[in-house]
This record gives sequence, C-alpha cells and structure tokens, in this order.
Amino acid sequence: MIARLKDAGLAGLAAFGLSLPMLGLETIDAGNGKLGLATHFDRVAITVAMVFLGRLFLSRVRLPKLPAKFQVTRLPAVHIPWAPFFIVLALILPVLPFASRYVVDLATTVLIYVMLGSGLNVVVGLAGLLDLGYVAFYAVGAYSFALLAKYLHFTFWEALPLAGLFAGSFGLLLGFPVLRLRGDYLAIVTLGFGEIIRIILINLPPVTGGPNGIDVPRPSFFGLAMERSVPKGMTSFAHFFNIGFDPMQRVWFLYYIVLALLLAAILLIQRLRRLPVGRAWEALREDEIASRALGIDPTKTKLSAFAIGAMLAGFAGCFFATRQGFISPESFTFMESATILAIVVLGGMGSQLGVVLASLVLVGLPEVGRQFAEFRMILFGMAMIAIMVWRPKGLLSHRQPTIKLSTIKLPKPGAGV
Repeated sequence: MIARLKDAGLAGLAAFGLSLPMLGLETIDAGNGKLGLATHFDRVAITVAMVFLGRLFLSRVRLPKLPAKFQVTRLPAVHIPWAPFFIVLALILPVLPFASRYVVDLATTVLIYVMLGSGLNVVVGLAGLLDLGYVAFYAVGAYSFALLAKYLHFTFWEALPLAGLFAGSFGLLLGFPVLRLRGDYLAIVTLGFGEIIRIILINLPPVTGGPNGIDVPRPSFFGLAMERSVPKGMTSFAHFFNIGFDPMQRVWFLYYIVLALLLAAILLIQRLRRLPVGRAWEALREDEIASRALGIDPTKTKLSAFAIGAMLAGFAGCFFATRQGFISPESFTFMESATILAIVVLGGMGSQLGVVLASLVLVGLPEVGRQFAEFRMILFGMAMIAIMVWRPKGLLSHRQPTIKLSTIKLPKPGAGV
C-alpha cells in the first residue's frame, strides 16, 4: 500500500509541476500597457487530485479489456466493403444539408493531415524508420510552389509535380546521412533536419521572405479564376459558366483537389505495398539483419521509403500553400511533425484506414470542441494515454498481409510417396 501511495504521490507531483504554469498562471491586461499575472490554483488542485486518485485507482484495479464490439480486429471486413462507402460520402460531403463552409474547410484540413499521415506511414509504419522532421518535406513542397510562382510565374498545376519532385529529392538528401542510424539516433538526426530547414527559411529574407512569408496565388479551374473579379483579359469561373459568383465555389474546388490528391496517394501506396519494394519495406521494419540475409538492399529500401514519403508531403505542402494564399516558417514547426507522427502511431503502424480515423480524432474533434481550447493539449495528452493503455498498437493494430504462405501437409511416417 505504501508503494502505491508513493507512486501516486510522484504522479501528483509531476502533475503539479506541469499544471502550475499551464493552468495555474495566466497573463492579464493590468492597464497602462502593463501585464499582470492572475493565479488559478483551484485548477491546479483539481488536476493534481485527479491525477493522484487516477494513478492510485490504476495501481489497484486491473483495467478490463474493451468489449468485442469496440475492437476493430477484422481489417479486411472493414477495409474492403466500407471503402466505397467512405469514398462516396467524401464525394458528396459538400452538397449535404449540414455542410456549411466551416464543415467543408474542416474536412479539407483533415484530408491534408490524412495525406501527410499517409506519407509518414510509408517511412514509419511500413519501413520502420522513425522520422521526427517530416514537416521539413511539407515545408519544401509549400515553398517550392511559392518560389516558382513568385519568380517564374508558375501556376499551381505546373508547380504541383515539381513540388513533389523537389521534396522527394530532399528525402533522398536526408536518406544518405542516416543510412547507418537506427532508433533514437535516427529520430534525433531527422529532428535536426526539420529544424535546419525552418531556420534556413527564416534567415533567407531576400529569397523566402523570412518571417514575413510569401503570398501564394490561388489555383484555377483549367485557367478559369475562382474569383469575383479578375484582371483584364482573363475569364472567371462564374462568368464562363454563366452562373452567379459564390465564395463556396472556391471552397468546394479546394476540397475536391485535396480529395483527388489523397485518393491518388492511397492508390499509389496500396500498389507499392504489393510490389517487391513494399515487401522490402515491411521486411526491413521487422528485422533488418534478416532482410540483409535475404538479399534485400537496405540502402535502396530506406532511400525509396524516404523519397516516396517526402514526395507525398511535397504534394500536401503545395496544396497547403495555395489553399492558405500565404505561407511563413511558423506554419512548419516541430508540433506539426509531432501531430503527424501521433496520427500514424495512434492509427496503427502501417494501417491506412487507421491514419484516416486518427486524423479525424486528432484534427477534427479538437476543432469541433473549440470551447475546450484552453484545455486542448491536456485533453490531447489524456486521449493519447488512454489509447496507449487500451490500444497500445493503435486504433487498428491489425495489418493485412501482402503475401500469405499456404500450409503444406506432410505425409505421415511410413506412408508411400
């Protein structure tokens, strides 16, 4: 009993140290241009008490397993019949009665993170390479389009393949120095790479605009601008089709662009998983030494994973830039990498459907519950702890194998051949 109380007390002490600056102190306007400090020790006391009692409860009670109806273990039954339903739902989402501009914008944001999670899933989930600097490729794709549009007047459709190409090249550039690294060392190097890219973007104002960022043009529909008024000599989308201008036209257009990019990325990943390179990724993830013994080249395998994952991030970055109309280095911080990695881990390593579900949980739900914005990071941490306790392998821990060995029945001893 004393050991359990001591353990719960240490957990409460840690909760006190974390909650005091986050919940107990708040800066307020004290007048005359001065800042004051308000204290909320009641919130700290409630948090510490909840953590202490919760830890004590967990140490005494064995947590029951979730009922079978909440355990998604049969991936083929979910993946094959329901995939067309989700695709059709995504296609008709903008025209549904409840689909306001906010809903479509939120769905667009979720799809961006699904695409980023799909790309990182190739590196972490399939190849087993821990990458904490994935946001760097996201930034390369966004700034590739921004610089091509600013200096060479490229449109979104012209810059999209080049953004993926440049991001994939940076993936190869990162892959070469880390070929001999594994685990924590690989994570540290990739984290440093992500910060290097962000700092370079900040410290090159003549090229990247520095902290002030760069304005990015909007995409067009086969040369038709999705704007109310266009420059002389150009035709707007509404004027060409002889319809009234509606701001929702551009919102729907952006939504369908990212949806098409995501579906193409998912098809590409599913196809690659069934090719020798995809099987090499999974073999490398399970056991690199055994992979070498089987004749798999780890150098080419790792480089291909980094390149494919970075290319998908480049596509997502290019779309993010044109959707926002403005980008700056502040959009590509480490928290973005952490969020994308959390999507992959919580969804289930290597599970594409898990990435979709985790994106809805980690990106969609916090936006819906904005009234809890003050406690967003605490709720986020509690959700991660809960999933790690009940579903340590992710929401969908089952991965459908790409190849299956059939059982061979051996003849009984003494039987004729």
